[in-house]
Amino acid sequence: MFYPKIQAFCDNLVTHVDEISAERKLILHQLSTYITGQLKKGDKVQLIYICTHNSRRSHFGQIWAAVASFFFGIENVSSFSGGTEATAFNINAINALRNLGFIIKATKESSNPIYKVSFGNEISTLCFSKVFDDVANPKSNFAAIMTCSDAEKNCPFIPGVDFRIATTYADPKTFDNTALQEERYSERNRQIALETLYVFGLVREMLK
Repeated sequence: MFYPKIQAFCDNLVTHVDEISAERKLILHQLSTYITGQLKKGDKVQLIYICTHNSRRSHFGQIWAAVASFFFGIENVSSFSGGTEATAFNINAINALRNLGFIIKATKESSNPIYKVSFGNEISTLCFSKVFDDVANPKSNFAAIMTCSDAEKNCPFIPGVDFRIATTYADPKTFDNTALQEERYSERNRQIALETLYVFGLVREMLK
């Protein structure tokens, strides 16, 4: 069961899908179609969200895919994240999630901690920064969702990818250490949450 604050956030957010532009919905629909196709074949769905440093947007993607699949009751979906280089899960992104009710705890302290991100009783995902082909990520039969334009441009070939799509987002890092920092991280987190819930809402309809 979701933590109440996250449940309320998702319940409200799914009523705002009209905020997504028609052009953007066409892109997101392609991802929904891929996910639905995999499930109808009886295959598991593996989604890797990729940005350059695997520190902000790709983690938002991984986490919200886990949340959205659970929210809509869609099983056999696993989400991951990666980058073209490893850094660390950024504290500003972590705080944006905590503000929505996620419980995020480091399970291993280091310069690149492994975090358990919980969004309900006994439901969580593990997050840490890594390259997209890290041993923790699938090596075949996966979709690569490119969340930043730099990764899309600088990562022309991804071995083992089954489906690739660019759903790029503006980088909240631009506002680090400014008066707009918290607002912009919250904004990007909400945008990725909204679009990911839209994707899985479509999947649920396609599976009917």
